[in-house]
Amino acid sequence: MGGGCRLETQYLGVEHLQGFDNYKYSSVDTSPLSNYVMHPFWNTVVKVCPIWIAPNVLTFVGFLFTVANFVLLSIYDFHFKAAGDEIGSTPAFPVPRWVWFLAAFNLFMAHTLDGIDGKQARRTGTSGPIGELFDHGLDSWTTVFIPTGLYSVFGSTPYGLSVKRLSWVFWNVFFNFIFSHWEKYNTGVLYLPWGYDASMLACFLVFIVSGFGGHEIWKFHLPFGYTSGNMMEFLLYAGSIGLSMPVSCYNVYIAYRDKTGKNRPILEAMRPLYSSVLLMLFSSVWIYASPSDILALQPRIFFFMIGTIFSHICCRLIVAQMSNTRCEAFDWLLFPTFALSFASIVMQPGAAFEVCAVYVLAILATLTQIHYGVCVVRQMCRHFHIDCFRIKDRSD
Repeated sequence: MGGGCRLETQYLGVEHLQGFDNYKYSSVDTSPLSNYVMHPFWNTVVKVCPIWIAPNVLTFVGFLFTVANFVLLSIYDFHFKAAGDEIGSTPAFPVPRWVWFLAAFNLFMAHTLDGIDGKQARRTGTSGPIGELFDHGLDSWTTVFIPTGLYSVFGSTPYGLSVKRLSWVFWNVFFNFIFSHWEKYNTGVLYLPWGYDASMLACFLVFIVSGFGGHEIWKFHLPFGYTSGNMMEFLLYAGSIGLSMPVSCYNVYIAYRDKTGKNRPILEAMRPLYSSVLLMLFSSVWIYASPSDILALQPRIFFFMIGTIFSHICCRLIVAQMSNTRCEAFDWLLFPTFALSFASIVMQPGAAFEVCAVYVLAILATLTQIHYGVCVVRQMCRHFHIDCFRIKDRSD
């Protein structure tokens, strides 16, 4: 990867690099869907992948497919109004059906490439901590891109959800993700959640059905007055709050009871969750107390901003748990988030200020996330004498 550059920050110290030297990947996957459907499919697909393609290339291209969906649906449904509005009026510009088919293809490719990158690493003898860090770091960012695509199907119609309720769906997805890595931080084992493959498959099918039937196909009522949007919301909460997160807590409890994990004091054990909880509090207060209803003005950018800050928190946690170092308690991006939200609510400078604040935070978080990711990967590549996107000849 070459030497350092002027813009590079040394995020990884000696303790981190020594931790990565001793790192051994340990995971448990008990999902029937994963073991009996997805892995056999991926084992077949990876055989047609050229042997010279680096696993991280597959990871990164898969991530770009999720970004493509976010951009595509932002063009056609920026304010989540393409399905209709809260009073149920017919939308003037619904999302074209070909967009849903393309979104389904992009999601399928993203899920497939995410499933075969590790298999390609083992196939080419290039497995290592960089690949896992790269994979999970980008996965943390997709937690904002995939739900926004799914919400465009239902929108804020009477059959869907309001954007304020959607914010809680996002936090459900965010905490479902970070709980897995908090669990590994304390147990040393990554227990892969059952809901991931199921949610990806369900989202793919929703896009396909939308391609055939458009928005209108989801405008129906269920028994007891519930709607298709309520069904989506319930399934997401049931998979996370009802299954994945309680299982993570139970696994941490077992590790403490049997003394097989890190057995940190309780405040230290909870340390990885502090930043996410504060981010949820700051953003939720901003959403509900905003004088100009900022979420109605800039829903996609607001969610992107929060999701990018959350991803940065997750990436720093993943580095800590893989290097067996102490996780930081408070991410520095919380401070400008609090300052701008506080100024928007208390000083009430107007809608223009709030919109500008959201965009500034989104740009700041994106640049911070990219800078952190690039620097960490460069430093690890120099340490392990490898290239991130190229399989070096063994004679090198």
